[in-house]
Amino acid sequence: MIRRLPIIPTIIVAAAVATMIALGVWQLRRAEWKEGLLARYEAARTMPPIAFPTAPMGSDLPLFRRASGLCLQPVAARATAGRNRKEEPGYSHIVDCRTGAEGPGMSVDIGWSADPNAGKGWKGGPVSGMIAPDTGTRMRLVSESGFAGLEPSAPPSIESVPNNHRAYAVQWFLFALIAAVIYGLAVRARLAKKTD
Repeated sequence: MIRRLPIIPTIIVAAAVATMIALGVWQLRRAEWKEGLLARYEAARTMPPIAFPTAPMGSDLPLFRRASGLCLQPVAARATAGRNRKEEPGYSHIVDCRTGAEGPGMSVDIGWSADPNAGKGWKGGPVSGMIAPDTGTRMRLVSESGFAGLEPSAPPSIESVPNNHRAYAVQWFLFALIAAVIYGLAVRARLAKKTD
């Protein structure tokens, strides 16, 4: 009796394994890109301060760079999970500011408190600090001094930027290997039954 591989299941498994390998390779490329990005962030820490960008920017944000800006008028405020310089958990108080007649304005981390309702009454003014990522406005200026009776928030940390692409690549390669081994064992068992 001639041993034959099941055609359709073999094609499906081969396509799945190829896809998993491609995803692993893609994650390795992402790891190289992320390592370059982190090196750029590390270099930004030692560069001279800049004015906080108030014009719309593309994807190349000046994160982890020292900057200064002028909050002409606070227009919105929010509290988000944050830490102070002693690494105590609490709330960072973020204020969105008007910086002129045009542009997206500026978000400022005016300080930290254990109370989510603290930090009221800040009228704006000059701010100096470091540019950090922000989920709402893409970037914010973390003030080096606290305003409105708040402690300064912890400065942004490059270590908080996840870089787990190599681990994801290993997972995809392992998934591909496991799928191939399981399918190989299943086909072997099926062919062994047919020869009995």
